[in-house]
Amino acid sequence: MSAPPSPVRKLSGISAIFPAMNDEGTIGGMVTAVRTALGEAAGEYEIIVVDNGSRDGSGRILDDLARSIPELRVIRSPHPLGYGGAVRAGFAAATKEWIFYTDGDAQYNPLELGRLTAAAADGIDWVNGYKIRRRDPAHRIILGRLYQHAVGRLFGIRLRDVDCDFRLFRRSILQRIALESTTGTLGVELAKRFQDAGCVLAEVPVSHYPRRHGGSQFFRPGPLWSTARQLADLWRRLVLRKDRS
Repeated sequence: MSAPPSPVRKLSGISAIFPAMNDEGTIGGMVTAVRTALGEAAGEYEIIVVDNGSRDGSGRILDDLARSIPELRVIRSPHPLGYGGAVRAGFAAATKEWIFYTDGDAQYNPLELGRLTAAAADGIDWVNGYKIRRRDPAHRIILGRLYQHAVGRLFGIRLRDVDCDFRLFRRSILQRIALESTTGTLGVELAKRFQDAGCVLAEVPVSHYPRRHGGSQFFRPGPLWSTARQLADLWRRLVLRKDRS
């Protein structure tokens, strides 16, 4: 992967988190790319990969990487935790001032981390990417637009791209909120809870790439049904009951 030059603001410390499920074709490149980006963007850093019940060669690849990359920690779950559950496991293990996370499937480029850190000025609590152009099949683009519109209206989220999992935020925010999502609703819950907590947002454009290995874990009956149920439950708690904890 290569990225266009961008101004880099060096932060004191960043924990970079990847959830990975059957990503043997991409996770190695993602780890090495984010290590390069972190070397420029952070004084201290760690890389945390949550192996979310993978059944392919992801575990072997991560073992090999851990032997040569001292900053890498691998958290393993023998059974899938769900997307949100895997990301939250990474959050719980993070130790640095800032947390960056994205997916392990290489649809986002870790070398663009500098775009986020450049926007993380004093007073900014979180930086969210938005896709310059979504590189997915037509049906996913249409569903993504419908999802963005629906959650924006239902939850009152003022975010350009709630479905962009390329985020940087202060770890201290997690001490003020309680995340519960175990599915792909995590992005909605993060945005809503951050917004309701008064966190100051910056948004930056990021590249999006076609999936070249494996398939989406989301567009299947089981995950779709679980996501729909959690979305409805989130709406009841965060909008109807106005749960701020």
